[in-house]
This record gives sequence, C-alpha cells and structure tokens, in this order.
Amino acid sequence: MDIHRWRSHPAVQRAIADLIHYQPILETVIAIQQVPAPTFAEQRRGQLVAERLRSLGLHDVVQDDMGNVYARRPGATHQLGLLVSAHLDTVFPQDTDLSIRYVGNRVYGPGIGDNSTGVAALLHLAQLYTQHDLPNQRDIWFVANIAEEGLGDLRGMRAVIEQLRHTISSVIVLEGCDFGTLHHYAIGVRRYRIEATAPGGHAWGNFGNPSAIHTLVRLATRITELSVPRHPRTTFNIGTIEGGTSVNTIAQHANMLLDMRSVSAPALGELLCHVDRLIHAANNEHPQVHVKAISVGDRPSGAISRDHPLVQAAVSAYQSAGATINFQQSSTDANIPLSLGIPAVCVGITDGGNAHRTDEYIVPENLGRGIQALLLLSLAACN
Repeated sequence: MDIHRWRSHPAVQRAIADLIHYQPILETVIAIQQVPAPTFAEQRRGQLVAERLRSLGLHDVVQDDMGNVYARRPGATHQLGLLVSAHLDTVFPQDTDLSIRYVGNRVYGPGIGDNSTGVAALLHLAQLYTQHDLPNQRDIWFVANIAEEGLGDLRGMRAVIEQLRHTISSVIVLEGCDFGTLHHYAIGVRRYRIEATAPGGHAWGNFGNPSAIHTLVRLATRITELSVPRHPRTTFNIGTIEGGTSVNTIAQHANMLLDMRSVSAPALGELLCHVDRLIHAANNEHPQVHVKAISVGDRPSGAISRDHPLVQAAVSAYQSAGATINFQQSSTDANIPLSLGIPAVCVGITDGGNAHRTDEYIVPENLGRGIQALLLLSLAACN
C-alpha cells in the first residue's frame, strides 16, 4: 500500500487541489447535522445521504429495511473490495435544538463532529472518485450505517458486514473528530440493564417492605467496590438509575444500566463473572425481591497489529497530510470487522471536542486535510 506514488498521480493531485477550500465540505457537514438522527430514528438522514450518493452516479444505491445506506463504485477487477463507512446516528433526542454557532475558528452544534463530519467525509470521498475518475482496482462500498451509538450496539454495522463480508477485504471506518488518531485495536464492551422488582408500598404504612430502589442501590454500591486491573485496562460505569413513583412510595420497580469494558477478553469475562455473582446474591436477599440482568450490549473485541499494511498506510496517509499520529484503543464500528478477522481501521477527519454534548464543536480548517488523508488511504487500500 504505497501512499507516496498516489500523491504524484495527476488525477489525485487535481482531487487534492479541490480540498484546499473547506467551505463546501463544511456546508455538507451542516446539511447533515441539521437532520435529526437519534439512534433507531436515522431514516431521514439516511434518505439525504442516499440521494447524494445516487446523484454521483454510483451503483447499487439502496437503503435497506434497517436504514443502512449502501452505494458501490465498481472496481476494474474482481478482487475483494474495500468498505468505507460512517455511522448516521447521534446521541441527541429528536427534539434537540440543532442550531449552529460560529465562535472564532470553531463551529458548534450538537452532533456536528460525531458523526455529521464523518458522514460528510464519506460523501466527499465518493464525489472525488466520481468527479476525477480516480482509479480503483477493487470495488469500493460507501456505506452510511445506523445504530453505532449507545444501545444501538453496532447493529447497523453487524448487518452491513453480514451483507458484505464475502465481498470485501478491508474496512475504513470514519469518525468526525480526532484528526490523526488511528484506531486498530477494538476494546470489548458488555452492557447490562439490571432490573429489580419488589412489593413496594406506602413509605409510612408499609415501612419495612423491600424496595426495588434500595435493592438496586445496595447492588450498585457493591459493584463500585469491585477491583479491576489497570493492565490490561478494564473499566465499568453505572450510567443511569431509574425507578420509583414518588417520594413517599416504596419502589416496586427500578433499573440501572451498567457498562463494562476491557482491552482483554479474559479480563472482561472475569468482570462479568464478578457482577453476575453480585446479582445472584442480591436476588437471594429477600424472597419477594427479584433482580435480573438483561444484556443490552455486546461489542466484540479484535485487533490488527500496528505493522499491518492497512495501519501503516493510514500512518503514511495522515502524516502526508500533516497530522501527528496518535494510536488509541476504542469501541467503534470497526469492532465488528476486526472481531471477524477482517482488517479494519477507524480514522478521524478533523479536530474538535465536547463530543456527546450540546456544545460539541469542530475546527473546519482541517476538513480538507482530513479528507486528503482519507483519499490517499482509500487509494492504497483499493488498488
């Protein structure tokens, strides 16, 4: 995967020249960001992306029943192809104020980096191939997928890989921010919804009856007291606790969401065993109390080595665009192909910050450089 020879290719040089002015890319970012796309409600944003891909004359443009959007640029040979993907969904509810603010060299807006910028990069990459008739020996699949965030549990990418796994040899996953950050090591993630039920009653008249909230809080305390290794890095987090009816009601129902992660599958398995034992013990505290765990997330782990040709091509591509390389372990859509032995790398397009907050922002002046690096990486991977 030789990056340097592509930089001297006349058509590639013309394509890179198109990226000097970032304003058209920013306009695409904002057009995408302005369409709400909470996880499980990405249909409208997907339709916008499908229309843009169709306008480029790509083949096999379709939005499947789940909402994943596919498009293909046919290769010159019948070799296994390249998948380039970006997730459509955001963490923000449907009614979130999506207003854009310009402050200095930053552009603010919920979801503008994660992942409106990633989706915009996907569209502009496809546009560059079409407008400049760039070479691709292998098919390139441009895919905008659903359900990457939160309880989406990567189900969009699971379906995409199931559909394409016998036709592709490598995957490039796009995230909007962290220009120069490369992810080729996918951490494993397990998520539980832990539910408690109890008799409940009136806080005065039935004082002493078991409470679902009290049960859950005691269990949460025991979980937070668990010791996990720093090496291999392993973490847990109770993200939400809900339940009860009123301040003077002994709760009949309560639930909490628990996130568990590790770079090591055995370490994650050991943490799960500890949590399962605590849940079992809580379930036996009182005959009228029932505690159960429901799996709501299972992101498999996987990795390719830092000296893998795809990773090295990403390093060369981003360095050629002026980026400082930073390797990170993470949980992204790349988890799915990596867990199945398909080489994959997740890359960032520009700089930004405050992801998953309403004051999220990007620094648009690096958009061109990010897409330039992406273009060079994709050329190396599909030829």
